[in-house]
Amino acid sequence: MFSPQPRGARQSLVRLFAEARRGGRDGLVVSGHHNTNRIAHLRQPLAFLLGAESGKVLAKFRTPLPTVEVVPRIWRRESEVLRAVAAHVGDVPRCLADFDTWSLHGYLDGRALADENPTGQLGSARLLELAEFFAGLAGVPAGELPPLPEDWPREGDSRGFLAWLARFAEQDVHQSNRPRFGRLFDAVGIPSDAVDRFMNAVPRLTERPFSLLHTDVHRANVVVVSGPEAEHLSVIDWELALYGDPLHDLATHLVRMNYDKTEQDLMTLMWTDAMRRAGHEDMTDGMDADLPVYLGFEYAQSVFPDVMRAALALPGHPGEADLTEAAERVARALRRAREPLGLTEKVPDIQEVSEALLKWHAEDGTTH
Repeated sequence: MFSPQPRGARQSLVRLFAEARRGGRDGLVVSGHHNTNRIAHLRQPLAFLLGAESGKVLAKFRTPLPTVEVVPRIWRRESEVLRAVAAHVGDVPRCLADFDTWSLHGYLDGRALADENPTGQLGSARLLELAEFFAGLAGVPAGELPPLPEDWPREGDSRGFLAWLARFAEQDVHQSNRPRFGRLFDAVGIPSDAVDRFMNAVPRLTERPFSLLHTDVHRANVVVVSGPEAEHLSVIDWELALYGDPLHDLATHLVRMNYDKTEQDLMTLMWTDAMRRAGHEDMTDGMDADLPVYLGFEYAQSVFPDVMRAALALPGHPGEADLTEAAERVARALRRAREPLGLTEKVPDIQEVSEALLKWHAEDGTTH
C-alpha cells in the first residue's frame, strides 16, 4: 500500500530539486548588496513538491553574498519574520523553503520603484500607501515574532535601542573593519571616535512602544504590483528586520528613499497621521525632537559602509572616471554626516578623496 513520504523526505527532495533549479541557466539574475537572486519559473518535480502549477509560478532563488557586514541582523531566518508579517501586512513575498544557507521565495512580479522612478517625486497617493504600510507593521504582535537576543533593550527604551544600534555601528562595522579600511577612514577625515561623538551629543529620548521594523524600505525594495483593479505597492527583502523604536524605521526610510525636502516633510506628516489613525499614537510621542536624532544617526553610521562600498566597487585598474564616481559617493556621505558627527574640519574635495581611494586600492591586496 502507498504511504505518504515523511516530512523530512519531502524536504530533502525539495532541497535536491531546488538546488538543481537554482543552478539552471534560464531566468533572470539580480544582485544587490546582500544577496544574489535567480528569478525563474518553478518546474516539475519541484512545482509538484511545493504545491504549485509548473511554469505558472515565478520564484526567487535567494543566495546570500559574501560581503562586508554593515547592518545588524537579529533573526537568522527571514522566513520566520515573513510568516508573522504575512498575517498582518498584506502582500509580502512568501517563503517557499528555507535551507538555512539560502532560501526559496515566491516572486512578486512587478516593477521596482528604483527602476520606475529612481529619483523623482512619488506623489501623495504612493506616499500615503507607504505610510499605511508602516502603520500596519506597527500592528504586528510582538508575540508572533521570533525570539529577541538576550541583550535586547527593554520594551520602550528608545535610548537603549539607539545605544544598541550605535554599539553595532562602532564594534561590528567600524572597529571590525578598521584593520583593512582604517587608513582610508583616516584619510577622508572620519574621526576615530565618530560614534562616541554622536552618542555624547544625543539628548534624552522619549520612551515609545517598540514595534516590528523593516529598516530598509528604499526604492529597490518597493515593488509596484498590478492588481485586478489597480496597482499597489509591496515591500520586499525582510532579512534586516528589527524590533525597536518605530522612529528608526521612519528615519532610515526618509534617508534611503532620497526624497526631496517637500516629500520628506509630507511623508513624515502622513506617517504620523497613519500611525495615529491605526491606534498607535503613543508611537509618535516626542517625534518632533527625536526624529532628527534618528536621522542624524542614519547619516553618521552610513559613512562607514558608504566609504567601504565605494572602495570595494573600484575595478582592478580604476580609471579617472571610476575614482571620481567613488569619490563623489564618499564626499556626499561625509557632507551628510558633518553635522551629526560634529566635524569641524573641511570635507575633503573630490580630488583629495580620489587620491585617498587610489592609495588604499594600491595597498589593499584583496580587491585585484
